[in-house]
Amino acid sequence: MPSLSPELLHDTGKAIFQAAGASDEEAQIVMEHLVGANLAGHDSHGVILIPSYINRIKRGHIVPGAPLEIERESPTTAHLNGNWGFGYVVTTRAMEMAIAKAKEHNVAAITIHLQGHVGRLADYPLMAAKAGMIGMITCDSGRASKSVVPFGGRVARLGTNPISVAFPSDLQGPIFLDMATSAVAAGKIGVKRNRGEPAPPGWILDKDGNDTTNVNDFYDGGAILPMGGDQGHKGYVLSFMVETLSGILTSLGFGIDPQGRHNDGTFISVFNVNAFRPLDEFKRDMEAFVRYIKDTPPAAGFTEVLYPGELEHRTAQERWRDGIFVEDETWNQLMALKAEYGLPTS
Repeated sequence: MPSLSPELLHDTGKAIFQAAGASDEEAQIVMEHLVGANLAGHDSHGVILIPSYINRIKRGHIVPGAPLEIERESPTTAHLNGNWGFGYVVTTRAMEMAIAKAKEHNVAAITIHLQGHVGRLADYPLMAAKAGMIGMITCDSGRASKSVVPFGGRVARLGTNPISVAFPSDLQGPIFLDMATSAVAAGKIGVKRNRGEPAPPGWILDKDGNDTTNVNDFYDGGAILPMGGDQGHKGYVLSFMVETLSGILTSLGFGIDPQGRHNDGTFISVFNVNAFRPLDEFKRDMEAFVRYIKDTPPAAGFTEVLYPGELEHRTAQERWRDGIFVEDETWNQLMALKAEYGLPTS
């Protein structure tokens, strides 16, 4: 499959979602996030997810047009019920609300429950960074099937439980952290499967708790290891904290319901930099800090030191120019969906 333009991927996915019942606005928001993930090099959170989302719509696990409900609110906080709407739409609106609250009161925190998958987490803190604020988000999949073992265990009890933080700066590329607290995001295993590639050592266990590089072992009752290798207790306790913020504080609870919907419980916090120091000074110092880090002499096997978010920025520039590679299996699935909905496939 030759590399495809971001515009083609966006229009293809948008047409599929609208055919499945999404509004123009919902389909637009979802595809901005999905193609944005592909552009950043996070193909596991890109258009490869469209077939699974369509399946969830068919099963009623994602509800197009669902209303966003504010269940509790104060000047600096809110607890939101997404009523099983698209996670991208619900969390975008929640971050907009958090930014507005932080502009007025300097800090804000919002929790969300009952929504679909929110995708690549960095998109949301980056909204805060663009508004001159520090943004943070954590996420947990609720009481749906789990995929990650706690450190020392061999049966999955946790989600991949990602966390993302973004900072404003004067740099061309944004500064942010976006990572799973597991050895790998589950979607990256799906990319390996679609591409017919093995998993690297240290990613997954088979159903008997043995190390494996066969990605099919994960789907046959296996599990993902926590981040950290032989220091996996660090990824495990970080995952524990993320699940507390995103699962328990949001009222989702914990545990496993194999028949449960994927439910991204989400915790958002936003801090107005101007409450602590002038924003222009902070941004200037962030740029100086990055220059200081990048001036570090590279170690053997490296050509330079990158700042957090730099690789994604470079990848996005390249993919806007050269297109986005989509494996044949994924593209064929998208064309099959278009055919199913009577949309043109050429």
